[in-house]
Amino acid sequence: MNSKEFEKILNRRIELTKKVFLKKSAEYSGRGADKLHNFKRAAAALNSTPEEALIGMKIKHDISILDIVENIKNGIIPSKELLEEKCGDSINYLILLEAMIKERMKKAKQN
Repeated sequence: MNSKEFEKILNRRIELTKKVFLKKSAEYSGRGADKLHNFKRAAAALNSTPEEALIGMKIKHDISILDIVENIKNGIIPSKELLEEKCGDSINYLILLEAMIKERMKKAKQN
Protein backbone atom coordinates (compact mmCIF):
# COMPACT_ATOMS: atom_id res chain seq x y z
CA MET A 1 0.00 0.00 0.00
CA ASN A 2 1.42 3.37 -0.95
CA SER A 3 1.40 6.49 1.23
CA LYS A 4 -1.46 8.12 -0.64
CA GLU A 5 -3.75 5.11 -0.19
CA PHE A 6 -2.85 4.85 3.49
CA GLU A 7 -3.48 8.56 4.05
CA LYS A 8 -6.91 8.17 2.47
CA ILE A 9 -7.75 5.37 4.94
CA LEU A 10 -6.41 7.43 7.85
CA ASN A 11 -8.43 10.50 6.89
CA ARG A 12 -11.60 8.42 6.47
CA ARG A 13 -11.07 6.84 9.91
CA ILE A 14 -10.65 10.25 11.53
CA GLU A 15 -13.80 11.50 9.78
CA LEU A 16 -15.82 8.44 10.84
CA THR A 17 -14.58 8.64 14.43
CA LYS A 18 -15.61 12.27 14.74
CA LYS A 19 -18.98 11.50 13.20
CA VAL A 20 -19.69 8.69 15.69
CA PHE A 21 -18.66 10.76 18.71
CA LEU A 22 -20.76 13.73 17.58
CA LYS A 23 -23.77 11.45 17.15
CA LYS A 24 -23.21 9.87 20.59
CA SER A 25 -22.83 13.34 22.17
CA ALA A 26 -26.35 14.17 21.07
CA GLU A 27 -27.63 10.91 22.60
CA TYR A 28 -25.99 11.65 25.96
CA SER A 29 -26.92 15.34 26.15
CA GLY A 30 -29.95 14.56 28.32
CA ARG A 31 -27.73 12.95 30.96
CA GLY A 32 -25.59 15.92 31.86
CA ALA A 33 -23.42 15.38 28.79
CA ASP A 34 -21.09 12.93 30.59
CA LYS A 35 -19.59 10.95 27.73
CA LEU A 36 -18.56 8.25 30.18
CA HIS A 37 -21.99 7.85 31.82
CA ASN A 38 -22.69 4.32 30.57
CA PHE A 39 -19.37 2.98 31.81
CA LYS A 40 -19.76 4.58 35.23
CA ARG A 41 -23.28 3.21 35.51
CA ALA A 42 -22.17 -0.26 34.38
CA ALA A 43 -19.31 -0.17 36.91
CA ALA A 44 -21.74 0.60 39.73
CA ALA A 45 -24.04 -2.24 38.62
CA LEU A 46 -21.13 -4.69 38.41
CA ASN A 47 -19.28 -3.43 41.50
CA SER A 48 -16.21 -2.70 39.39
CA THR A 49 -14.37 0.32 38.07
CA PRO A 50 -15.51 2.24 34.99
CA GLU A 51 -12.29 1.16 33.29
CA GLU A 52 -13.07 -2.51 33.93
CA ALA A 53 -16.63 -2.03 32.69
CA LEU A 54 -15.32 -0.42 29.50
CA ILE A 55 -12.83 -3.24 28.89
CA GLY A 56 -15.61 -5.76 29.40
CA MET A 57 -17.71 -4.04 26.76
CA LYS A 58 -14.74 -3.58 24.42
CA ILE A 59 -13.95 -7.29 24.42
CA LYS A 60 -17.12 -7.92 22.39
CA HIS A 61 -15.75 -5.69 19.64
CA ASP A 62 -12.30 -7.27 19.85
CA ILE A 63 -13.86 -10.71 19.38
CA SER A 64 -15.58 -9.44 16.23
CA ILE A 65 -12.19 -8.32 14.90
CA LEU A 66 -10.65 -11.68 15.79
CA ASP A 67 -13.48 -13.38 13.90
CA ILE A 68 -12.78 -11.20 10.85
CA VAL A 69 -9.09 -12.13 10.96
CA GLU A 70 -9.92 -15.82 11.37
CA ASN A 71 -12.39 -15.65 8.51
CA ILE A 72 -9.71 -14.13 6.27
CA LYS A 73 -7.56 -17.19 6.93
CA ASN A 74 -10.49 -19.23 5.64
CA GLY A 75 -10.86 -17.08 2.52
CA ILE A 76 -13.81 -14.99 3.75
CA ILE A 77 -13.16 -11.29 3.17
CA PRO A 78 -15.34 -8.84 5.14
CA SER A 79 -17.32 -6.07 3.54
CA LYS A 80 -15.84 -2.58 3.72
CA GLU A 81 -18.76 -1.51 5.91
CA LEU A 82 -18.27 -4.34 8.42
CA LEU A 83 -14.53 -3.76 8.60
CA GLU A 84 -14.95 -0.01 9.15
CA GLU A 85 -17.60 -0.56 11.81
CA LYS A 86 -15.62 -3.12 13.81
CA CYS A 87 -12.29 -1.28 13.59
CA GLY A 88 -14.06 1.96 14.45
CA ASP A 89 -15.70 0.42 17.51
CA SER A 90 -12.36 -0.76 18.83
CA ILE A 91 -10.67 2.59 18.19
CA ASN A 92 -13.54 4.46 19.83
CA TYR A 93 -13.33 2.32 22.96
CA LEU A 94 -9.62 3.08 23.25
CA ILE A 95 -10.34 6.81 22.93
CA LEU A 96 -12.99 6.48 25.63
CA LEU A 97 -10.55 4.57 27.86
CA GLU A 98 -7.94 7.29 27.40
CA ALA A 99 -10.51 9.96 28.30
CA MET A 100 -11.62 7.98 31.34
CA ILE A 101 -8.09 7.54 32.68
CA LYS A 102 -7.22 11.18 32.02
CA GLU A 103 -10.37 12.22 33.91
CA ARG A 104 -9.20 10.05 36.82
CA MET A 105 -5.70 11.59 36.63
CA LYS A 106 -7.18 15.09 36.71
CA LYS A 107 -9.29 14.26 39.78
CA ALA A 108 -6.26 12.73 41.51
CA LYS A 109 -4.28 15.97 40.98
CA GLN A 110 -7.12 17.98 42.51
CA ASN A 111 -6.98 15.94 45.73
